[in-house]
Amino acid sequence: MSRALVVHQVGGPEVMKLEDRDAGAPGPDQIRIRNRAIGLNFVDVYQRTGLYKVDLPFVPGSEGAGEVTAVGAGVSEFKAGDRVGYIGPAGAYAEERLLPAARAIPLPKHIDFETAAASMLKGMTAYYLLFETWKLQAGESILWHAAAGGVGLIACQWAKALGATVYGTVGSEAKAALAKANGCREVINYRTEHFPRRIRELTGGRGVDVVYDGVGQATFEPSLDCLRPRGLMVSFGNASGTVSIPDLGVLAAKGSLYVTRPTSGAYFATTGELRKAAEMLFAAIRDGAIKVTINQRFTLEDAVAAHRALEARETTGSTLLLP
Repeated sequence: MSRALVVHQVGGPEVMKLEDRDAGAPGPDQIRIRNRAIGLNFVDVYQRTGLYKVDLPFVPGSEGAGEVTAVGAGVSEFKAGDRVGYIGPAGAYAEERLLPAARAIPLPKHIDFETAAASMLKGMTAYYLLFETWKLQAGESILWHAAAGGVGLIACQWAKALGATVYGTVGSEAKAALAKANGCREVINYRTEHFPRRIRELTGGRGVDVVYDGVGQATFEPSLDCLRPRGLMVSFGNASGTVSIPDLGVLAAKGSLYVTRPTSGAYFATTGELRKAAEMLFAAIRDGAIKVTINQRFTLEDAVAAHRALEARETTGSTLLLP
């Protein structure tokens, strides 16, 4: 019998209950995975609170890595014992789970289970933001909010390796030091500095080419003042609340700005897109462009505490749940 954290009603971290739950036999085109490491991400919070709608009851978690224990009919590319990682769909907060084989990612030898679970969703998010949403070029400049977070640390390193000038925002001096050690040329503590004014100073009044914002409501509108004319605002998360623009004229007044709200579902709709992103990430880790930082580890039993720490912004880098 396997164990899993199950959500029967949306709410705070305490709604996650550890239960015995048999993963079952894989159906056609499915594999069963024994998780060795599970990634913690803000999308898990969005689903648990009901911000993102998921049918109840459900098992949270969109990222993990482990060993294939069984394959269903029609699966020929995987066998029992293979090492795989995955991002989405929900169901990762479990000792064992079923997964469509098309969403599994073979792990190369140089990627261990913890590195995979700590980097795939965050690193592949960084991939589509830097390579697809805006094809970042050497010499361009970006602002990354929550630069010491899981996505931020990976993305800022990757952007620097591409030759971009990277500015970041954080909420403490400790996080500022971490972000500066991981790709940021300058880091702004938004609790003590007015970050739009500081960005204008750092860029000689021009503004940056792109702002990447996973924070949401608290940072969205001030971020528009950080952009150069015809710059791009990339809103990819809602950690502080959802974003709305009541008047598109704001974008005209601030320099004919562009705004986009990308999601991994749109960028990784096919198996080929998914695995291309993983290959790019794993190559960047192999080549040393990205160092994956795991700063928190919790047991599966302590997932409630892990969620509380994440929501309180007490975490840096990647956080793992270990079954």
